[in-house]
Amino acid sequence: MITLYGTQKSRALRVSWLLEELGIAWQFYAIDFANGEHKGDAFLALNPSGKMPVLTEGDFVLSESAAIMRYLAEKYGQGKWLPKPGTQESAIHERWMSFVISELEQPIWSIAKHRFALPKELRVDTMFTVAKWEFDQAAAIAETWIPESGFVCGSEPMVADILLSQTLGWALGFKQDIPPKLSAYRDRLKQRPALAAALAKTVALADVAK
Repeated sequence: MITLYGTQKSRALRVSWLLEELGIAWQFYAIDFANGEHKGDAFLALNPSGKMPVLTEGDFVLSESAAIMRYLAEKYGQGKWLPKPGTQESAIHERWMSFVISELEQPIWSIAKHRFALPKELRVDTMFTVAKWEFDQAAAIAETWIPESGFVCGSEPMVADILLSQTLGWALGFKQDIPPKLSAYRDRLKQRPALAAALAKTVALADVAK
């Protein structure tokens, strides 16, 4: 059985969304971040960084959301969710994956770190201005790449689409401005039933675990 560890609207959401898209059985273990469960021995044994998400499948343990998503798509995607290796579509997909993780997401994570994740004595308010500038720069580049319709690699959604859409949602949660084409793109993605299913399932399972 696959178990996903995290909180509902953290990076774990991108994994739970993909799990629902793939239609495979999985269970959710809600981490009590507010009470420091991510720093407890049990969770640190899974991921020494204390970061979420973590996925387990039997004795196999995997952290880092992008790596988890690639693993799931390769194992359970039945030829979907990742472009064929060696194609131009695959290269574009990998560019999106790298760009979202290294450029678009990082300013949002900086905001999160300096708002609640870092020890209070290490938080710097001026980082919010820096992070907004960095996000605006990255979003402007993504705006030039995103197609007017469909998904990042054509007519079928890919792993990078979930990664990008979830990151844009995270940005909106932190009151960042999203350019119009990216906003319309996210509106298309957020209508997918698998996203609603993942949100509903993680709420229900988190409630049971309390």
